[in-house]
Amino acid sequence: MSPARVEKDHKRGYIVPVGGAEDKEGPAGILRRFLELSGGKKARIAIVPTASSLADTGKRYERLFSSLGAHDATALPYSERRDAERDDWLETLEGATGIFLTGGNQLRISTVLGGTRVAKAIRRANARGVHVGGTSAGAAILSEHMIAMGAEGPTPKAGMATLAPGLGLTNRLVIDQHFRQRDRLGRLLTALAYNPFAVGIGLDEDTAAFLGPDDTIEVLGAGAITVVDAASLEHSSIAEANLGQPVCLTNIRIHVLTSGGRYDLSKREAFAPPPR
Repeated sequence: MSPARVEKDHKRGYIVPVGGAEDKEGPAGILRRFLELSGGKKARIAIVPTASSLADTGKRYERLFSSLGAHDATALPYSERRDAERDDWLETLEGATGIFLTGGNQLRISTVLGGTRVAKAIRRANARGVHVGGTSAGAAILSEHMIAMGAEGPTPKAGMATLAPGLGLTNRLVIDQHFRQRDRLGRLLTALAYNPFAVGIGLDEDTAAFLGPDDTIEVLGAGAITVVDAASLEHSSIAEANLGQPVCLTNIRIHVLTSGGRYDLSKREAFAPPPR
């Protein structure tokens, strides 16, 4: 799925993938920043807990965003494809100033919402300025090319990453989450070996990439994001490697950015955080 077209005199909203396990009990800096972007005390947050198998996930995020000062926080618990036809939930979604997808299993989101009015509404909302974020599985689904599953380990191997269509808010990124905690560098490199056009973003837990309408990513959180740029890839053995074999990749650039660091997607340039 490709991003929706931005109409004249509009700016695309922020796209905010979070690496999972974001702080919820302390300052909650990532959720607070997302809320501020979405209007602060006037914010209307639509929560999509479809990825989660826990019945109370939506209600938990309702309480979280309400405690941070949102005017309204409403969970839309899409669990079957027929739920995507509910006009009342679609009306809530289209009236939101921020949309947030929770963690769980990203394939639950794609199988329940892929190709529905809800998926189209989320893309259109982001194109007209609504900010869309997601944590863990909710982060993975945001891009056009989604890592659906894969193995752990630092070395890329043939078949290590399985890709599926995501929501398509951006076609510039491939997103992975719980990155350092679950040793996922290998599967992100494998995903980029399939499609070197995209930039890989590996998000540590409690760390977010705030992608603005100017195509600049700003890092916020306790960990780091690993930016993998394969634009200058010279050699890849992915086409010849047998399943499970290591893959040779040459001339790939990797940046590790901590809170306050930035990455310009258009120019493919990384910037260190300013001195504290």
